Amino acid sequence: MLKEFKEFAMKGNVVDLAIGVIIGAAFGKIVASLVGDVIMPIVGALTGGLDFSNYFISLKSLAAGTPAPTTYEAAKKLGAAIGYGEFITVAINFIIIAFVLFLVVKFINKLKKDEPKPAPVTPADVALLTEIRDLLKARSGS
Repeated sequence: MLKEFKEFAMKGNVVDLAIGVIIGAAFGKIVASLVGDVIMPIVGALTGGLDFSNYFISLKSLAAGTPAPTTYEAAKKLGAAIGYGEFITVAINFIIIAFVLFLVVKFINKLKKDEPKPAPVTPADVALLTEIRDLLKARSGS
């Protein structure tokens, strides 16, 4: 059983999948940084300094005189809070990842050369029957 597991684990597909997962995780971090450190600050600047990460709805009522939290992290520490700004950021991450992957797949497909399909090989029995038909036609026509 150990030998079978070793054969399974070392198959090309399993190793390729593991490599894909590792590269995907690294790619996810790159895109998260791109969105969080580059795109969202630009969006914030264009929208007058809006920071989506701090958009939330606090579900916990505060005691009288307690200041309302100003950040999503502070609201989470106080209790239940809906962080819809985080959702917006994650949705933008997804859209960017999906678009980049679309472009990568499109580029890879463009690089693949369309090899001409070989002519279908006629089976021997069909070729023989065709030859017999042609001989019979030639005899009856003469």
